[in-house]
Amino acid sequence: MTTAGEKTIAPFGAWESPLQPEAMVAGQVGLGSPLPSGFGLLWTESRPSEGGRVALVCENATTGTADLLDAPWSLRTRVHEYGGGTLAANEMRLVFSNDADHRLYVLNVGGSEPCPLTPEGKFAFADITLDESRAGLFCVREDHSHAGEARNEIVRVSWSGDEIAPVVTGRDFVAAPRLSPDGSQLAWIAWDHPNMPWDDSEVWLADVDASGGLTRARCVAGGPGAAVFQPEWSPGGMLHFVSDKSGWWNLYRLNNDQSQPLCPMEAEFGLPQWVFGMRTYAFADEDEILCTWGRNGVWKLGRFDTRNGTLQEIHTPFSGFAGLRVHQGNLSFTGARSDGPSAIASFDLARNSLRIVRESGEALLAPADISLPETLEIPTADGACTHAFFYPPTNSRFAAPAGELPPLRVKSHGGPTGSARADFDPRIQFWTTRGFAVVDVNYRGSTGYGRDYREALKGNWGVHDVSDCEAAALHLAHAGRVDGKRLTIQGGSAGGYTTLAALAFTDTFACGASHYGIGDLAALARDTHKFESRYLDALVAPWPEGEAIYAARSPLAHAGQLSCPVIFFQGLEDKVVPPNQAEEMVTALRAKGIRVDYIPLPGEGHGFRRAKSIVQVLERELAFFCEVLEIKPC
Repeated sequence: MTTAGEKTIAPFGAWESPLQPEAMVAGQVGLGSPLPSGFGLLWTESRPSEGGRVALVCENATTGTADLLDAPWSLRTRVHEYGGGTLAANEMRLVFSNDADHRLYVLNVGGSEPCPLTPEGKFAFADITLDESRAGLFCVREDHSHAGEARNEIVRVSWSGDEIAPVVTGRDFVAAPRLSPDGSQLAWIAWDHPNMPWDDSEVWLADVDASGGLTRARCVAGGPGAAVFQPEWSPGGMLHFVSDKSGWWNLYRLNNDQSQPLCPMEAEFGLPQWVFGMRTYAFADEDEILCTWGRNGVWKLGRFDTRNGTLQEIHTPFSGFAGLRVHQGNLSFTGARSDGPSAIASFDLARNSLRIVRESGEALLAPADISLPETLEIPTADGACTHAFFYPPTNSRFAAPAGELPPLRVKSHGGPTGSARADFDPRIQFWTTRGFAVVDVNYRGSTGYGRDYREALKGNWGVHDVSDCEAAALHLAHAGRVDGKRLTIQGGSAGGYTTLAALAFTDTFACGASHYGIGDLAALARDTHKFESRYLDALVAPWPEGEAIYAARSPLAHAGQLSCPVIFFQGLEDKVVPPNQAEEMVTALRAKGIRVDYIPLPGEGHGFRRAKSIVQVLERELAFFCEVLEIKPC
């Protein structure tokens, strides 16, 4: 190392980073969506320092900000394995799902301890809507009490807990039960195998009788060629929803059972429903909708006037928005920044003023050390294009020797029906502050670019995603922005599959890292949970008819073609991608004599939640990449 002016000259990848793994979990939390209630403003916090416990936090004028429930309470549901929709509340009470036993509990305003609402058993509950006029609630129940595939249905639960009555049955999947303001109608979403909710799904509507039963149920939106999202009632009782029947997820409202587009745009007002309870819009009043929308991976927040059709942007420091709620003239949401921690925020609609309620933690980096995303549109080998965010190496104290180019980490997001976002991600900054470049690829199949782009991956998983990640790496190498001999790739879940496929079917990358990735597509089709059990029918081919295609695209079946080092991280309690996926790949590669590191993580599932695990993964992966690329950290 030498010094030049105020900076130390050292090779890319060897820089001393101000961001240490322990700092990324110490005092840092994952913020859930805010929920106004009689208790105050509620939200959940996923806390690595508490073993991944999901705490319930409340802010009100009396107590300030404090946990509403102490450990060991942990608010989480495992419906669809991914969960979401864990909590519902009004002015009188809150209801939540407890992770330890999957039961629903109720806590009344002024009460001291939650009381169980549902009995013990092989059930899980999510997506709760309260029904005070009939002394109960509606929610989604996943029933594992019988042999075979789990049964998903909407049930009505009484406050006494002695009545749990199915009201919507016979569909493979249901979600988003939403009661009209006067309690007379219930809306919900339904879909069936082999569809995912972002393929073909439907909005249903029914009348609710005095006992909570449903009558005159009918499909009012969606169906073949359309995916629907977030049915929501206006204060005056008009049903709204998001549909992509135009090719883009846009806002609609229902008038006499007829769908009316509200704000037609080549933009996305919805998201793929991986979890329950997602909210991209809320009502200020009957004439104004607060909403978030995305174009080319960039998200905005705005006010939509339903009377004249105008959409006005609300300028904030955030690059991403989730969980929109309006209460007493304030819009609450979870906001993500490109240059700092995420936050629970409250926007005063009358004063146009923003208040930060809670941040996910202290700022981890000084502004001069933060790598900001650069939006890229990259041509692919087959004449199409792909999208990505590029993060150059950034460290205020270090510079590289003249003429040296940085190693590149290609990041392949999970899903694959997901997306890379331009939000601050300490896991990316962990690498860029050390002198690595990172490109986060929104390969074909990603959301945020319209239905056609999302559906381009149908029948092509393991093809387009791999070629798009390769195209991003080669584009940056040919542009002279990264070292073409030090291209690496990393991904988790579906991104782990793309990583392994890229290593098996191309010779572009020097090494890779798979986080709970898929090596055997056929095993995934046979073994995974209900929600994704037919996902691969569209992405690859119908199973088992397309068995030959599954074999042709499975990295495990082509382990002999893989010739570079790989590191695997695997949660031993993962039910989405079971541990045998990683273990079989490790065995096959070791038999070939390739360097393989395997790090099993006890107590972890699909994604790593515990502080110890997160630190271990970062440290081991950094050491592995530096050894393979022959980088000696400062």
